[in-house]
Amino acid sequence: MARRRRDFYEVLGVAKDADEADIKRAYRELARQFHPDLNPAGAERFKEINEAYAVLSDAQTRARYDRWGHEGEGAGGLGSVVDAVEEVLGDVWRRRKKKQRGRDLRYTLEVSFEEAAFGCTKTIAVPTPVRDGAAASPSGPVREFSVVVPPGTREGAIKMLRGEGEAGQGGAPPGDLHVIVRVKEHPLFRREGHDVLCDVPLTMPQAALGAVLEVPTIDGPVKMRIPEGTQTGRVFRIRGRGVPRSAGKNAPRGDQLVKVIVRTPAELTPRQRELFEELARALGEVVPRRDDKKSGGILDRVRSLLD
Repeated sequence: MARRRRDFYEVLGVAKDADEADIKRAYRELARQFHPDLNPAGAERFKEINEAYAVLSDAQTRARYDRWGHEGEGAGGLGSVVDAVEEVLGDVWRRRKKKQRGRDLRYTLEVSFEEAAFGCTKTIAVPTPVRDGAAASPSGPVREFSVVVPPGTREGAIKMLRGEGEAGQGGAPPGDLHVIVRVKEHPLFRREGHDVLCDVPLTMPQAALGAVLEVPTIDGPVKMRIPEGTQTGRVFRIRGRGVPRSAGKNAPRGDQLVKVIVRTPAELTPRQRELFEELARALGEVVPRRDDKKSGGILDRVRSLLD
């Protein structure tokens, strides 16, 4: 089905009394927007814009168009302009088919928690893809690149090496190499923004009486004082022991957040049990008898009540 031809003033987005300068300005803006080199999907729109401009930019053809509409365009100037535009578009598409930018490549770089926090430089080896028709396989020579991972790098950060991807065709530029950083999980530390989080176990006597603990940090162990009466789940802050906020030796850093977890002993020696029972009595708590523990539990106690 033939394409319905729109009004040429509507195509250029100008009023019917627009002067020559307004028409030229509108044409240039639209031509830049829909030129096939910049907008491959705009080929038809580009053709329509050129048709409209070919008529409205000439005083005689514009006068005929204003009087007769599309029927008054004639087969002279407009037809030759349209043919020229189609020829240009065909040439553009032929060049684009011959010249194809190389594809981008991806490489996953794994670094440790500390390397991501303080920054590092890694050497990576990337096989050169060799194209066989439409497909490409990484069977070419191996290329080595030095990748700088800046301090404070997060999981999933991307370093782009421009022009180091697959080679282009017909003189087209190559693609890029995207290096994606993956941070290995740490057995002790977690990250929240620029703060480092960790859990530290605490014994019941340490929680009750207070203690000085040796706490791990990404800089190495540090001493931290625990006040008496500390409850499980309490979080302590060690300032300036987190992730650097920027590069540089004196760059500001986040903090380390230490969450203490009070551990209850699973098994007690007779002496330890004796001490805990004595503490329970001193606190006014009811101390269960040992035979209650050895009995069959609630069913046995129910049976004893029924006997």
